[in-house]
Amino acid sequence: MRNQFGFVSGLALAAALALAAPQGFAMNSDSTPSTAQASDPDYAAGKAAVDAKDWPKAIASLTKAEANNPKNPDVENYLGYAYRNSGNFDEAVKHYNAALKLNPDHKGAHEYLGEAYLLKGDLKNAEVHLDALDRICLFGCAEYTALKQKVAEFKKNKTS
Repeated sequence: MRNQFGFVSGLALAAALALAAPQGFAMNSDSTPSTAQASDPDYAAGKAAVDAKDWPKAIASLTKAEANNPKNPDVENYLGYAYRNSGNFDEAVKHYNAALKLNPDHKGAHEYLGEAYLLKGDLKNAEVHLDALDRICLFGCAEYTALKQKVAEFKKNKTS
């Protein structure tokens, strides 16, 4: 898909433009309608707690949001993020995988799961998620760039 300079081929560009979402339909970066989250106060409280790095409150609120809407990959992704930052890697991986089961192209879940694998010293699985982001992000994306940087730092630190 990308050439030796990191550019996407013209054919990929044409395909991406053909598949672009219609204008006027608000979506978040992971293709979930943003109104679904806006109407759930538990999701909003959980996201606010994540932003404040209040992991216990984030987990409690997002667990309620998960019960309200068990098919929301963003809820699962944020639960994974909160669990990872609270030090519970097993629960984090469980929720990231749940997000990816609901939406295999969820950029945030791929990024954060890759980062969780790096924290566990598992470069091979982190690179699996970096490759997935490379496929998903035709023109690059913040999630791909962030994970690529973390993988590079991991490799550098491992050889130092």
